[in-house]
Order: sequence, then C-alpha cells, then structure tokens
Amino acid sequence: MSRLLLRTLRARADAGDRGSVTLYFLVFGVMMISMLALLVDGGRLLNASGNAEDLANEAARAAGQQIKGPEAIEGQGTEVDPAAATQAAKEFLRQAGATGSVQVSPDGQTITVTVHDVYHPILLGGLGYGDFAVTGHGSAELVRSDAGG
Repeated sequence: MSRLLLRTLRARADAGDRGSVTLYFLVFGVMMISMLALLVDGGRLLNASGNAEDLANEAARAAGQQIKGPEAIEGQGTEVDPAAATQAAKEFLRQAGATGSVQVSPDGQTITVTVHDVYHPILLGGLGYGDFAVTGHGSAELVRSDAGG
C-alpha cells in the first residue's frame, strides 16, 4: 500500500510541473529575439543617421566650391553664387540617391544642407514597426586663406 501511495503522490507532483520549462524557453526566446532586433536595427538606424550627416556635409562642401569668380579674382571678396551652389548641392544629393534642401546665407558665406532619408528596418519590421525618418544636417562656411593685399 505504501508503494501505491508514493506513486500517486509522485504522479500528482509531476503533473503540476508539466510544460513549465517550455513556457520559460518560449518567453526567454521571444525576449532574446526582441533584444536582437533592437540591437541590429538600432545600430543600422544610427549608421543611416551618420550617413545622412556625411551626405549633408559633402553636399555643402560641393556647394561651397561655387564661388563668384570675377569678384574673387579682382579681390572684392569671396562669396558663393547662390543659384550655382544650390544646383551643385542638389546634383550631389541626386547622384548619392538622397533628397534634401539647400540654403545659402544672404551674405553668401554659409551653405546649409539638410538631407532627408528613410531607414527600412530589417527585424523590427517583422514586429510591426514601420520605416524610420532619418535627417542629416551639414554646413560649409567660406574661409579666405589669403586676405590679398
């Protein structure tokens, strides 16, 4: 009789634990996949943001090359041609496959470029997250290295 009682008690004790390890691994697995998705897409989002900043800076530098030649040659000062600078920056962005806006300061000394891009998540997209907007800002300022004289 004592063996029958022990078997019955063991059977009841084991029945309450069934599936608990499976549930643990299921919850743990979902948490790990979510963390992996955050790490991968978070890193790629930061990279996309950095690329947008680089593109904006390079477009501003390309625009800064478009100075008004005759005035600079005659020593009357160095300033950028607004139309040519805007066109050069937009052409640079077009070749890079990006879009953005260009602003030239009224004195023609500073060019500011803003790049707009979109990051398409790899893993977070499967978890219901959509695209992320990425913006980069860059500027270039004309500096005259020879004051003339």
